[in-house]
Amino acid sequence: MGIRHDISASYKPLGGFAAIGLAWAAYFAQMPAIKAGVGASDGAYGVALLWASLGAVAAMWLAPLAQARAGRFAVPLAICAIASGLLGAGLVPALWALAVMLLLMSAGSGIVDVLVNAQVAEIEARTGRALMNLNHALYSFVYAGAALAVGALRSAGWSPAEVFSACLVLFACLAWTTIGKIAAPLSEEHSAPASALPTSLIWIAGTLVFFAFLTEAAAEGWSALRIERGLDGTAAQGALGPALLGLMMGVGRLSGHAVAQFVSEKLLMIAACLLTAAGLAGVALANSVGAALLCFALAGLGISVVAPLTLAIAGRRVPARIRLVVIARVSVLGYGAFFFGPPLMGLISQGFGLSAAFMTVAVLISIVAVTLVPLLSRE
Repeated sequence: MGIRHDISASYKPLGGFAAIGLAWAAYFAQMPAIKAGVGASDGAYGVALLWASLGAVAAMWLAPLAQARAGRFAVPLAICAIASGLLGAGLVPALWALAVMLLLMSAGSGIVDVLVNAQVAEIEARTGRALMNLNHALYSFVYAGAALAVGALRSAGWSPAEVFSACLVLFACLAWTTIGKIAAPLSEEHSAPASALPTSLIWIAGTLVFFAFLTEAAAEGWSALRIERGLDGTAAQGALGPALLGLMMGVGRLSGHAVAQFVSEKLLMIAACLLTAAGLAGVALANSVGAALLCFALAGLGISVVAPLTLAIAGRRVPARIRLVVIARVSVLGYGAFFFGPPLMGLISQGFGLSAAFMTVAVLISIVAVTLVPLLSRE
């Protein structure tokens, strides 16, 4: 009976991962049109995203409290917040209003991210089954499919508001599937004293996830713009950037799940970081749409396994009573990169060009490969 319960519970987080993938793919595939609609420069748009990111980080920190207060409806309500912010992003005419909508969308994403990752880590520890890469692969495949669909609709003349309105039905279905409770004893975890937390593990894992997601966010958020503005690509070709990235991340996470059975996690993550750096450097230097798309695919394949493996390691190394808090703290450090990444790209792009921004991220992830990954292995 317990085994059947764990297997059934392992499907609960899927709707949360799918909702986040759908929302951000739909947004980033429309990002050039939305950015132009509010008349924002690269720098101003980056600052707006930075402001919105503060709400996301706060939401991640408070995710255990949200679960304790909302119980089985915490994830569904957060998905509703994501949907509301996405729809608003397609309707507002000014940059400040877009920042407010992104704040709502980001806060909802932060809560969902922490809670579903905590549930997967709990199920992994309880059953001994490796599930983190598989669940993150679903996010990537949903992201790829949504980006392609939105690109097709955009090419057909659909406005961002029309596309986002059509997504509301999907969000409602996903919210319904996530009604349930996190498997861990939340009241005990939420009250865990700070002295019981493995500080060094949290900081190392969180920083590693930060740079992994910084890379992912930079590629997702600015790939369409790099292709359309930098290489004179069409709207459909621009949507292929985030779509290929998401598709190859899904492939990488599924294959990484298998490869990890035969190769050490340390070696796998170092190789993945270096492949990502090569892909992003290629994006920066590409002089054709085809070359840029190929490099985005390589970058997605590389970065796909780094964050899921890090979260899985952090979850395995702590007892159940503090697992949610540890995942929340790692997520506060790491998942903030999804929102700090695009602003960083915007500010560098404003001053030095988008190619320089991609090259900067390539250098950062190369440094991570030879510093943070070995540290996590020793920890």
